[in-house]
Amino acid sequence: MARITAGVATSHVPLLGVAHDLKKDRDDYFGPIFAGYDWTRAWEQAEKPDVVILVYNDHASAFDMKFIPTFAIGCGESYRPADEGWGPRKVPVVHGHPDLAWHIAQGLILDEFDMTIINEMDVDHGLTVPLSMMFGDVAEWPVKVIPLAVNVVTYPPPSGNRCWALGEAIARAVASFPEDLNVQVWGTGGMSHQLQGPRAGLINAEWDNDFLDGMIGDTDRLRHIPHIEYLRETGSEGIEMVMWLIMRGAMGKRTAALHRHYHVPCSNTAIGHLVLKPDN
Repeated sequence: MARITAGVATSHVPLLGVAHDLKKDRDDYFGPIFAGYDWTRAWEQAEKPDVVILVYNDHASAFDMKFIPTFAIGCGESYRPADEGWGPRKVPVVHGHPDLAWHIAQGLILDEFDMTIINEMDVDHGLTVPLSMMFGDVAEWPVKVIPLAVNVVTYPPPSGNRCWALGEAIARAVASFPEDLNVQVWGTGGMSHQLQGPRAGLINAEWDNDFLDGMIGDTDRLRHIPHIEYLRETGSEGIEMVMWLIMRGAMGKRTAALHRHYHVPCSNTAIGHLVLKPDN
């Protein structure tokens, strides 16, 4: 049977991709950020996951105001890096796992989640930056990836409770897949940040670290945080953290932390990173 062995949470700040691509990841500014991922890179090499279900949000690369799915799952064979205005990142093509993706899509829809199924799309920094942070500079990504895109760009985004429940449903679907696969679930985005307006540059380290605390152990308090609290305490883009809750919901009742990293600043954003294992 397929099994979810770990969960990873990480910010997906586009500047991290720029730093990686320009070989600036060990300079004075970026060095402390990337150093917080060194443990994870070594751990991933040892873990050798077969598939990553990567939860992220598109930034007007695959979707635009013509259509905005709340939850979309990629069931295609491969996904090319998107051109976000300055050319595609020179990183490997992302290869999917259609059999597992379709199985999950079926399980989620029968579990009463209205999924949008995507067979062809380009993927932007929301997906490729986490892969670079975990695997570094590689000729091919060492895992198959199932993209799971969440709308956190246009109102209304899904609630944290709905995201957590989606993670629980993903876990049920993976557990019913007959092939022996080592599966990880990654939740990306965040942490506190606002990119525009009078509060641009907002970082709330106290709230961020309380959120990190809430991802660990057997509490489910994070699923009940209302949208207005994310907006008030973490800025307009802090709502991205509901995507971490999909990963957390997939981990089961209790988690243990294997690694934790928090750093301020990266551009005008806080960087958060967690590696969790189910501890049920």
